[in-house]
Amino acid sequence: MRNFTSVNDLALLSGENTGDAIDALVQKALAHKANPFGRKELGTNKRIGCLFLNPSMRTRLSTQIAAQNLGMEAIVFNVGSEGWALEFEEEAIMSGTTVEHIKDAAPVFGKYFDILAIRTFPSLKNREDDYSELYIKQFIRYAGTPVLSLESATLHPLQSLTDIITITELMQQSGRDNDRDKKPKIVMTWAPHVKPLPQCVANSFAQWINAWGRADFVITHPEDYELSEAFTNGATITHNQEEALKDADFVYVKNWSTFHDYGKIYESDPKWMLTNKKLEGTRDAKVMHCLPVRRNVELSDEVLDGPNSIVTQEAGNRVWAAQAVLEELLQSNG
Repeated sequence: MRNFTSVNDLALLSGENTGDAIDALVQKALAHKANPFGRKELGTNKRIGCLFLNPSMRTRLSTQIAAQNLGMEAIVFNVGSEGWALEFEEEAIMSGTTVEHIKDAAPVFGKYFDILAIRTFPSLKNREDDYSELYIKQFIRYAGTPVLSLESATLHPLQSLTDIITITELMQQSGRDNDRDKKPKIVMTWAPHVKPLPQCVANSFAQWINAWGRADFVITHPEDYELSEAFTNGATITHNQEEALKDADFVYVKNWSTFHDYGKIYESDPKWMLTNKKLEGTRDAKVMHCLPVRRNVELSDEVLDGPNSIVTQEAGNRVWAAQAVLEELLQSNG
């Protein structure tokens, strides 16, 4: 595996099908959780550069911890606030606010680091620009070193791997992991928010769950909040949240802005907020969220503070997801 930017990179692992490759990576992550320092020699004398173009808490900290567990030195650089303004467009006439071209900056990063971990964020102004993934593609093109996505304009693969790790962990604890004929029902439900948010986490979760192929997957959202079919194809989609939640085993809560009329928020109807009352129709479903979460807007206090919430366990697993991916990148790229 040369880079890690989406679930599609896993298809290159040992010729396995993607579902099996996801399972193998999940088990590797759980092995790291059981023995965090068991591969500490792997990253000796290796350095990872974590480049952030937007804020981060869990991703930033978990990636540094994972790298250190493997013996790597982790250096964080806040590109947006500490570095020169970068230009990403080819053949740009740099007479405006940008100071350095990615063609000049990325090769330098490649000389300094064995792995580059990059976090970007969409503008939510132009769908074509955001979905081109120019920032991360230009780093891959010019850095000459493996690139790990810490979230891009359209996807958040480390979060989605974490989510499947957490689901697998819960299924193993309940003894359901050996019964492939009884797939868990996983529901991703849209939630209200006070401002438009990207589709990254929702896109990525849908992409990974569909590629995994181990679940009955349902997406529910208000009308006009459809995600790109490139990510949702294979899922059941409904605008009826109550119907979607029926008999669910896991409920993934996330807001996203509109895709077709790009970056808009049409409603903040509180009836879409998940409550304990809505969970009554589920199979005592575990509730997931990537965090940060707006309490009593996206999720009620009673759910977040109750026994069905696994958001803290989920966030804790971010370390092991990052550690498993870093191990793969180190092994694949020497």
